[in-house]
Amino acid sequence: MGVMSELKDRLRSDLTTAMKARDDLRSSTLRMVLTAITNAEVAGKQAKELTDDDIISVLASEAKKRREAAVAFADGGRQDSADKELAEAGVIADYLPAQLTPAEVTALVASTIAELGVSGEGMKAMGKVMGALQPKIKGRADGGVVSAQVRAQLG
Repeated sequence: MGVMSELKDRLRSDLTTAMKARDDLRSSTLRMVLTAITNAEVAGKQAKELTDDDIISVLASEAKKRREAAVAFADGGRQDSADKELAEAGVIADYLPAQLTPAEVTALVASTIAELGVSGEGMKAMGKVMGALQPKIKGRADGGVVSAQVRAQLG
């Protein structure tokens, strides 16, 4: 086995702390997240140890699921359930890199387009730009928001 993920260690020890503190929200959320990480580790043909980067992807998608569920619950008039989902998303956010602001996303997209020299190529360049942006935004911004911005700037 390779190096244990520091992030996974932190999630595990924070879970223990939350359980001792009887912090139900944090302990149940961390338990679910650790389960998602374990599932990701055994999902492929052979089990693998996830890197911190892989774990950030799992965390980002777990947080996104919570935010989407919260919107659905709120639309259905179930604010208490929406609040619970948002609270869980908040716990997960503690372990994600700082999120980029809309202005930072706009600037990052603009600089990436300039860097690649693809302005004026329109939508043809979309894949190239998204590919170059992926490592820069990993876990730090919603992919949908970023691709909308790329589309707007390449438009």
